[in-house]
Amino acid sequence: MKNIILIGMPGTGKSVVGRALAKRLEYTFVDVDDLIVQAEGRTLPEILRTDGLEAFLDVEGRIGRTLTCEDTVIATGGSMVLSAEAMEHLKKNGVAVWLETPLSRISDRMPEDLVDRGIAAPAGSTLREIYDQRTPLYARYADVIVASRDGEDDTARQVEEILRTVGIRL
Repeated sequence: MKNIILIGMPGTGKSVVGRALAKRLEYTFVDVDDLIVQAEGRTLPEILRTDGLEAFLDVEGRIGRTLTCEDTVIATGGSMVLSAEAMEHLKKNGVAVWLETPLSRISDRMPEDLVDRGIAAPAGSTLREIYDQRTPLYARYADVIVASRDGEDDTARQVEEILRTVGIRL
């Protein structure tokens, strides 16, 4: 069975929707941010502040390039799409679902300091700049686009229905 790879901006609910979707499908759930924390022994903000953006992206990309699993819902970090190699590897055995969320809704969920949220972006970047940079990448890698709704269960159900509708075996 194929994996389901959730992509999208930070704050779109990839982790909570991913857990709900994995439960619905009886799949395993993996959060790439958790794998980064396990591999590095530090939080995402600590890695970003101590090692910098490029080092963080290197770790995230390496995990994405080497992750091997089946029947798994994978919640990627919002910056995973910056690694073409990682996305190509994940898509070999998975379908990428973009949880598309309006910038206004994402803004409401973000702290003032984006590094506090573990968002990988150049220092001083605004949420709008990150959104504008990544949106074309989410569109490029997405096999399916789902408008993120309020409530992870509703969004998870919507993802499942759309995947079945387009004929993806779950």
